Amino acid sequence: MEMTLNLEEIKSIHAYRNQLTELLMEVVEGGASVGFLPPLKEKDAEEYWDHVLNPDVILLVAKMDNEIAGTIQLHLCMKLNGDHRVEIAKLMTHPKFRRKGIARFLMNAAEDQAKQLGRTLVVLDTREGDPSNDLYLSLGYVKAGRIPNFAKSADGSFDATIIYYKSLSC
Repeated sequence: MEMTLNLEEIKSIHAYRNQLTELLMEVVEGGASVGFLPPLKEKDAEEYWDHVLNPDVILLVAKMDNEIAGTIQLHLCMKLNGDHRVEIAKLMTHPKFRRKGIARFLMNAAEDQAKQLGRTLVVLDTREGDPSNDLYLSLGYVKAGRIPNFAKSADGSFDATIIYYKSLSC
């Protein structure tokens, strides 16, 4: 049985709060570097989602058979000298939907959205050594640099982050 993959822009968290909370908790528990450390309390995950949407954030979700399989955020630079760029944040795939092309689907959708908004530069960062580095390189992102000791891990050690960019033609 083949599952259908759909893209949706979330304008209100309310109807999706439970699924988004579960997604965030699952990926953090699985070791993802998305700004939180395990164990992530449900209350903290809910609070995050309750405050994520604002005029400079676009939240896209990939859904398989009406279930959220992954998310990605576009953070729009609102400064006059940066209105050509967007930052990718919180690319997450639910563990039960991994290895199905969801992250690539969401990255392509985010780039399409950026182009529609007239944004010509995409930037992002990710923990050094994570599988996402291979994804970004395969999508044509250029490694701009490395910042050591950027994010703390669950074991108290510090990990480097890699900064990537990609120029888009609109």
